[in-house]
Amino acid sequence: MSRIGIRLLSTIPTLFGVILVTFLLTRVLPGDPAVFFASNPSMTQADIEAVRTSLGLDRPLIVQFWLYLKALLHGDLGNSLSTGQKVTTEFANRLPASAELTIFAFVIATAVALPLGVIAALRRGSFIDHLSRLIATLGVSMPTFVTGLLLIFFFYFLIGWAPEPIGRLDPFMFEPERVTGLYTVDALLAGDLELFWAALKQMVLPAVTMALFALAPLTRMARASMLETLGSEFIRTARAAGLSRRKIIVTYAFRNAMLPVVTTMGMTFSYMLGANVLVERVFSWPGVGAFAIDSIINLDYAPLQGFMLVMAGIFILVNLTTDILITLIDPRSSL
Repeated sequence: MSRIGIRLLSTIPTLFGVILVTFLLTRVLPGDPAVFFASNPSMTQADIEAVRTSLGLDRPLIVQFWLYLKALLHGDLGNSLSTGQKVTTEFANRLPASAELTIFAFVIATAVALPLGVIAALRRGSFIDHLSRLIATLGVSMPTFVTGLLLIFFFYFLIGWAPEPIGRLDPFMFEPERVTGLYTVDALLAGDLELFWAALKQMVLPAVTMALFALAPLTRMARASMLETLGSEFIRTARAAGLSRRKIIVTYAFRNAMLPVVTTMGMTFSYMLGANVLVERVFSWPGVGAFAIDSIINLDYAPLQGFMLVMAGIFILVNLTTDILITLIDPRSSL
C-alpha cells in the first residue's frame, strides 16, 4: 500500500481521538453552561434545570458522546448557544478570514526565510548569517501576542503607518461581493483596487506578526539543511568535476536541501493555525480562532469542539500535501 494510502487510513483513529479528547475536555471546563445561559436573576433552580435538560447535559456522559457522534456523521457540528447560529454556518463565515491571514503570513515567512537561510549557509560567519540566527532566536523567544502588541504600538500608535487594528476592513468601507470569502481576492475579482489595498493594509500587521513566529524554524532549517548538503560527498564530486558554482548550488545543493525544509514548512503552517488564535484576538480579526476563544469564555461547547475538529482535519490535509511535495522533489520517496 502507498504511503499516502497508509496516511489516509491512519487519519481515522487520529480524528476519533481528537473528537473524544475534545469532547471530554469541554466537559471538564470549570463552570456550568446551564447556569451561564440562565444568568437572569429571576430564574429559579427549576428554570436552570430546564436549560440543562434542553442542552442535554442531564444525560450520562456516554449518551452525550454517542449523540454527538451521530450528529457528526450527518455533518452537524451543533448550534452555537452564544450566537444562535449553526456552527457550520459560523465557520463558513469565519474560516476564510483565518485562511487569508494564515496563507498571507506563510507566504511572507517563506519568501524571507528560504533566501535568508540559504544565503546564511553560503556566507557562513557573515552579517547575514548572524542576522538569520538573531531572527531565529527572536522568533522562538517572543510570544505572538507580544509581537503583535509591539507592532501595533510602533507602527500604529507612534508612527501612524498602519491602519487601526479593528478587523479585516475599515468600518467605513463595504465588504466585496462574496465569492471566495478572501477579501483581497474578491476585491480583485470585482476590479476594486481601492478595496484591495484597504484589505491588504489591514492584513499586513497581523500577517507580519504570524510570519515572525514562522521565520524562526524555517530560517534555521534552511540554513542547517543547506550547510549539510554543501558538505556532502556528491557536492565535493560536482566541484571536482569542474561544474560552475551556480549550477552546483541551484541544481544540486538547493534541491536536496529542500527535503527537510518542505517537511518543516508543513509543520510550521500547521503551528500557525494554532498561533492565529492569539493574533486574531489582538487585532480583532473575525476568524475561527477568535470565535474559539469566545466559546471558551462563554462555555459554548459546540463551537469549541468544531474548531478542534476542523483544525485537526486541516492539519492532516497539510501533512498529506507535504508528503506529496516531498515525493515530487525526490522521486525516490515512492507513494
